[in-house]
Amino acid sequence: MIVGTAGHIDHGKTSLIKRLTGRDTDRLPEEIKRGISIELGYAYVSVGNDVLGFVDVPGHERLVHTMLAGATGIDFALMVIAADDGVMPQTDEHLDILLMLGISAGAIALTKIDAASAERVEDVRRQIAERVRDTPASNWPVFAVSSLSGDGIPELHAHLLDAATTTQPVTHGGHFRMAIDRCFTLPGAGTIVTGTVHAGKVRVGDSVNIGPTPHGAVTARVRSIHAQDRASESGAAGQRCALNLAGIDKNELERGMWVQALPLNNFADRFDATLSLSPRVAKALTDSATVHVHLGTASAMARIAVLDAGRIEPGESRLVSLTLDRTWAVCRGDRFVIRDASAKRTLAGGAVLDAVPQGSAVRRGRRAPARLKWLAALRDLAPAEALQAWLEREPMTLPRLASSWNLRDEEVQGLIGASGAHVASGVALSADHWTRLRTEILSAIEAGHQREADMPGTEQLKLRRLIAPALELTVFGLIIEELLEQSLLQRRGAFLALPTHTAELRKDQRVRWERIKPLLDERKFEPPRVRDIARETGIVEIEVRNLLKTVARTGDVTLVAPDHFFLTTAVAELADIAGHVAERHGAARAADFRDRIATGRKLAIQILEFFDRVGYMRRVRDDHLVRRANPWRA
Repeated sequence: MIVGTAGHIDHGKTSLIKRLTGRDTDRLPEEIKRGISIELGYAYVSVGNDVLGFVDVPGHERLVHTMLAGATGIDFALMVIAADDGVMPQTDEHLDILLMLGISAGAIALTKIDAASAERVEDVRRQIAERVRDTPASNWPVFAVSSLSGDGIPELHAHLLDAATTTQPVTHGGHFRMAIDRCFTLPGAGTIVTGTVHAGKVRVGDSVNIGPTPHGAVTARVRSIHAQDRASESGAAGQRCALNLAGIDKNELERGMWVQALPLNNFADRFDATLSLSPRVAKALTDSATVHVHLGTASAMARIAVLDAGRIEPGESRLVSLTLDRTWAVCRGDRFVIRDASAKRTLAGGAVLDAVPQGSAVRRGRRAPARLKWLAALRDLAPAEALQAWLEREPMTLPRLASSWNLRDEEVQGLIGASGAHVASGVALSADHWTRLRTEILSAIEAGHQREADMPGTEQLKLRRLIAPALELTVFGLIIEELLEQSLLQRRGAFLALPTHTAELRKDQRVRWERIKPLLDERKFEPPRVRDIARETGIVEIEVRNLLKTVARTGDVTLVAPDHFFLTTAVAELADIAGHVAERHGAARAADFRDRIATGRKLAIQILEFFDRVGYMRRVRDDHLVRRANPWRA
């Protein structure tokens, strides 16, 4: 268990830790000279085979940011209040911070009883009772102690040991995450980082990522570990650890960074959250306010968007979106604290609901009722139900689920199973969403048949743009394949059609088609256009055009450019050639493709643009890159 102190400056936090552990946590010369804590201090005491860790925080109002860095990840709060001063400003602020971080277990040490009368001690007890009323801290026992005489210390010590043995152990679920609060070098050892492990487990020899840095994540290897002040082969959630890292220099590191397992890819500069404004704040927090945000051991400036109201009144909880001025490593459930723009007052605390991956486009409609309902589900429901609500709104890739929610592979699979989700090509969708997409695909193709009866069907990429432009191509393709396997769709070259959308030529049309087909076959890569066919056959131009549109519905010809029909077998060959050109030269370019098919440049460009249009290729400036396998060979 990790115990963290809190309280006003000069209320005896460091002296109390020294009395409990025998270790002075003030280590800097300036701290010793001035008699106040400036940086975080650490001490440990054995509890049977385990170790009880202490984090001592500074109490000065200008060092609240350091206190926040120390309070992150602690299991048990030791609130220190001096009997001579009583409840003071940083008593109030530190207590608010502890509760905002979700720390519900704790005790209150009423210190310096040797410097106050019995009446004063009782008066401060009443102050404390009034201050913690209607908060989780109302259940914390109060111990009157003196670090000088030792009065009350045995009782407090026994309570802490009892709490250490009875407190619910921290689970080791999720990937390893540790917020760095110190980094330094040791002669003969190298780079050392310390912090409290938030989740997961790390072992000697593991490779880890550290970041965010200006260049993303930096990978290092764990050379050795000290967990709870003891050499160890591993470190786990709920422990304070010092990691000796190989492959990284101390100058690349700073407080606020995270040491994380390699699979995590959770860097973000925006996140959605639930935020509760302290009832002790004098005025509401308005939309678009600029604030300081503290998460883990990091701090940043951010702009708040209140999503479900125009402002947050004191004592209210609201859904918000925060845009940071830098990138952080963020997971769902991470607790954070907000202070005002001048960093003088603590305002609110909250928990991350969804971190927006770095580089994602700003999405419109963030205040839409459907989105607010979804965020409320993430806030209120159990994980499986919350995931189900998410997937009803949009699919999620399994890597993003694992990183955003910090889940190992087996935890992802368990959550997917519990939510009843449908997984395709590494993307999770709700079963209802999968069924809905199938229905929408069939309806869209039917509407296309009605709108363009002379076309063989709808191009697959066009269909995706109409129905689910944000859906992964591979996932959309799997839905199509399922419909094809069930004979609910037919593939006609690059087009998809309902089985009922067929065209049969009348006898007179078959006769004319037999006259036209040899002309297309004779110059298969450069067939005559409609007007040229009409001139050569003597058939009226409009009749040629209508006949070829009808033949296109049978799949025998394909409209490549305006009034320019190719035999579909020729289109398949052209697609093969374009693919070979792209493979040889890195991309298909008009000149190379023209030389291979022996046509003019204009027609070569039209054919390549057709391949772009149907999704076989995509154009990047003058290059045409292959996107998928030849659809005419599928």
